[in-house]
Amino acid sequence: MNELQLKYGCNPNQKPSRIFMADGSELPIKVLMGKPGYINFLDAFNGWQLVKELKEATGLPAATSFKHVSPAGAAVGLPLDDTLKKIYWVEDAGELSPLACAYARARGADRMSSFGDFIALSDVCDEATAKLIRREVSDGVIAPGFTDEALELLAQKKKGNYNVIQIDESYVPEEIERKQVYGITFEQGRQNLKIDDELLANIVTENKDMPESAVIDLKIALITLKYTQSNSVCFAKGGQAIGIGAGQQSRVHCTRLAGSKADNWFLRQCPKVLELPFKDDIKRPDRDNAIDVYIGEEYEDLLADGAWQRVFTEKPSVFTREEKRAWLDKMTDVALGSDAFFPFSDNIDRAKKSGVKYIAQPGGSVRDDLVIESCNKYGMAMAFTGIRLFHH
Repeated sequence: MNELQLKYGCNPNQKPSRIFMADGSELPIKVLMGKPGYINFLDAFNGWQLVKELKEATGLPAATSFKHVSPAGAAVGLPLDDTLKKIYWVEDAGELSPLACAYARARGADRMSSFGDFIALSDVCDEATAKLIRREVSDGVIAPGFTDEALELLAQKKKGNYNVIQIDESYVPEEIERKQVYGITFEQGRQNLKIDDELLANIVTENKDMPESAVIDLKIALITLKYTQSNSVCFAKGGQAIGIGAGQQSRVHCTRLAGSKADNWFLRQCPKVLELPFKDDIKRPDRDNAIDVYIGEEYEDLLADGAWQRVFTEKPSVFTREEKRAWLDKMTDVALGSDAFFPFSDNIDRAKKSGVKYIAQPGGSVRDDLVIESCNKYGMAMAFTGIRLFHH
């Protein structure tokens, strides 16, 4: 199959639409179920590149949760502790394979953004992973293969119309890529930069200590940034992205957005949030929405009379700013990656509030000395990669 006709493009009025191989070769994918659309394929192919590179860089199974051509989460298959199992709603899922752990992390880090995601998996989708996918609101999944048991489970979604794409993992794209804007063709070499230990070797701060766990987290952050709409910043910890700030015009706005998502990830682990008295019949998306409001600045909307009764068995007490700050002060050893240099040290000040200790960024700003000085003040270790990772 050289081409696949699609229902429409980004929007229903954009017709005709298709994906095809301009060189006349076969498409490197098979649609096993459903009818993926234009945006589905954009998410699928970007997501596949991300998890393929994560697997190559870490040696661990990888997963990502994509929404609107940027990742909402990305992770590798490290085991989950009891707290993470609870905030990711998988404590009842039984034994999880490494790939299932990767997807639980990728889907669970920012559950608000991951709602209705397109999933990419680095390895053959197994039964344990398919069980998690089956119960989440999702548009589809791409992987190099699927076990019979996994396909049987995925066929139960959307009355058999769930989008399932198998990709040829041996496929290698052309070195030159092209796209059109306003009828004009753009051409560039592919972004084939390898994210490896060497890229993180130039540590420019007084603190030169960067343990292996931090190196893995920085690789995850940088590879995630390669496929995130720029400007972008990514916070990572424990083998997963925990906050991604995408598509902002200002670098510090990226850092604030990613930092606020990282904060929410950690606040969800606070006992006060874990013990919220939800009604038994509340669905996972409604719980996610309620938790997001409860830990945010508009908590009064949730705790108002007539509102809390729809969600809780009893009215929770307010999660005060002082309580939240005290809990966030316990978040440490967070890694941060940036797709371009930090022009001002205010980014470092904001990163500190979210427990950042390790940073990777290109360097090259006229204010690099001030940024390094700020890192030294906080005892952070920062590597200059010398490479920008814009993605548009």
